[in-house]
Amino acid sequence: MTTQITAGVKVSVDVVYQPEYSNPEKLHFMFSYQITIENLSDLTIQLVSRHWDIFDSSGEYKSVDGEGVVGEQPILTPGSVHQYTSGCNLKSDMGFMEGYYEMTKQLDGSHFLVDIPRFNLIASYKLN
Repeated sequence: MTTQITAGVKVSVDVVYQPEYSNPEKLHFMFSYQITIENLSDLTIQLVSRHWDIFDSSGEYKSVDGEGVVGEQPILTPGSVHQYTSGCNLKSDMGFMEGYYEMTKQLDGSHFLVDIPRFNLIASYKLN
């Protein structure tokens, strides 16, 4: 698990290689990741958008932006947790992702960024 705290928001990431959805012969490697977002601050906040930088050891780079996460823009009260699962496919068996969430403070509508820590995408057979 990879974890980072930014501005009172803790982001933790768990990654799983998905061999049943991968096809190495066709350069298709699928990974799922579960993200847990914990509001450690004393303010109510809302996740409004996300930004991903995705790096593949084949040399490919992708930048992805979008509203919310998996179709949601969760509101997190102090002490609450939001968890979701998503996925990423690469053209090689190794890479990494990192990025940030844009949040708003419900108190005054101000925006701030929360880092998503860099996490590795490595096919499980590479770790043996």
